[in-house]
Amino acid sequence: MIKRYKQFEPLKISDFEVEEWTHPPHQHNHYELIYIKHGSGCHFINSVQVDYKGGEVFLIGPEEAHYFVVEKKTRFIYLKFIDPYLYQDGNFDHPGIRHLEYLIKSRETHLSAFVFDQQDQLSISMLFDVIISLKEDLLRNEQLIWMQALSIAHILQRNMPEIKSNAHRSADLQAVFCYIHKYIYQPEKLKAAVMAVQFNRTKDYIGPYFKKQTGSTLREYIKTYRNQLIKQRLASGRFGLKQIAQEFGLTDESHLSKLMKL
Repeated sequence: MIKRYKQFEPLKISDFEVEEWTHPPHQHNHYELIYIKHGSGCHFINSVQVDYKGGEVFLIGPEEAHYFVVEKKTRFIYLKFIDPYLYQDGNFDHPGIRHLEYLIKSRETHLSAFVFDQQDQLSISMLFDVIISLKEDLLRNEQLIWMQALSIAHILQRNMPEIKSNAHRSADLQAVFCYIHKYIYQPEKLKAAVMAVQFNRTKDYIGPYFKKQTGSTLREYIKTYRNQLIKQRLASGRFGLKQIAQEFGLTDESHLSKLMKL
């Protein structure tokens, strides 16, 4: 049986070095940005083995069951946050929020490591060093830590792991999901004709293909995903309908209300 860890703090940082991993395969109710400061071994994510080494980053969500097998003494740095924390200040216009939101909603990014070029690896290392320097007074430094997390998200998005096929989804379908999540704020890019060009398919192919593979129409999936994001913004109590409509490229508040059936 998979163990499930629960975190009640909105934001938590862990920094430890081990020669042997002691936790069983587990899930959790939060997201984890895991930086491998140094060391090597294997990371098992949903029973998929991924080799790891120093300088890499993993993003793990509540849906993933995972554990490590340490081969060479490894220092792990964890930045852990719960879903509502992503929206805690209502600052949805910050590009880092959208980068992080995109990454955590696109599960394909959770199943392998982010590998960086030399410059981005240096930046990632420095950002996590700043986070560690601030962790002793978490309450006072919370916003500074979150700023580093958003900067990390920006670097992660431009270094997304290669999309590969697996036993449950083709590479084409994974790419479609990633495309939808990335352009959910730009409805003109989510029209079937535009997406067909993006994936070198015909307009009449993309919709039936998506329905056959997922059981949902392309339009239904886009609407459901967008509505989930809008509900999170409404729940924060910090944004009006007009502002949310503008963010998602909708005509006006009435258009938003119609979509949400408010």
